Amino acid sequence: MEITPEIKDRLLRLQEKYAAMGQDLNAYLDGLLYADYLTYWDYIHLDTLLSLQHPKTSYPDEEIFIMYHQITELYFKLTLHECKQIAGNASLTADIFATKLKRINAYFTALVSSFDIMVDGMDKEQFLKFRMSLLPASGFQSGQYRMIEIYATDFTQLVSLAKREELKHATIKEKFEHIYWKSGASELSTGKQTLTLQQFIAKYAAQFLQLAEDNVHTNFSALYRSLRQRGENMESVEEELRKLDLFVNVEWPLSHYKSAVRYLERDPVDIAATGGTNWQKYLPPRFQKRIFFPYLWTEEQVDQWGKSWVMNVLKSYRV
Repeated sequence: MEITPEIKDRLLRLQEKYAAMGQDLNAYLDGLLYADYLTYWDYIHLDTLLSLQHPKTSYPDEEIFIMYHQITELYFKLTLHECKQIAGNASLTADIFATKLKRINAYFTALVSSFDIMVDGMDKEQFLKFRMSLLPASGFQSGQYRMIEIYATDFTQLVSLAKREELKHATIKEKFEHIYWKSGASELSTGKQTLTLQQFIAKYAAQFLQLAEDNVHTNFSALYRSLRQRGENMESVEEELRKLDLFVNVEWPLSHYKSAVRYLERDPVDIAATGGTNWQKYLPPRFQKRIFFPYLWTEEQVDQWGKSWVMNVLKSYRV
């Protein structure tokens, strides 16, 4: 093979690169010579990935349940990958912001559109049996999902609706005591924190508080205001922020609500969700009124937040 000027140039640049680290180029060339060819299955650790499903029962559809939640967490990781790049970009522009938000919304489009797997993709009787072996574990305990919320908005918007105005100027730690999702994991009979919630707080509270403190000025809402004050055209960003608001605060919880209605609603007494969460009051968006960017919506839209979606679900999925 002819050693072209282009190849010589690359060899010189490689030599400079490794010399700067006190390394010998020849050693790295030997490494390339002796290394095996890369395969697809090794690159993505396919065998390991396919071995990560460990059902607790013999019911076949439990494996569907596990895999879907694993897929969900991978989408959340993709979302957080974009969140970190937005919050950590010291040279952020409206165009970059909008591009990253479009990626996030694409991930949530896939998540919401695929949730029928959980609504109709499992045998109901199997689910009602294998779910009892999962206690007190619950999808409620997704730390990545809570991190996405923290990256998205001012922490005040994550405070329970009844305390939101009162704690508007409180510290993040004080607000965290009344964060909305704590009310979704209280015992139905006593109102006390479930073990599900206690486990969750013990594992993630410090991490959530630190993330909130670190992003006081770099959450999406704060960055939007900053870029707008600089005079940038925010139309594309506003469009994507509204989509994100609907995905995370209406469509995604409503998808879970569909599943809960399908599997857990039973007259005259509804079945408690895994971990004892009060899903009837916790999941419907109209009760929580959790809105990341209320200034991007009209008063009427805020007042009717999620209401029509919930009513349609009740009509379509009542069992």
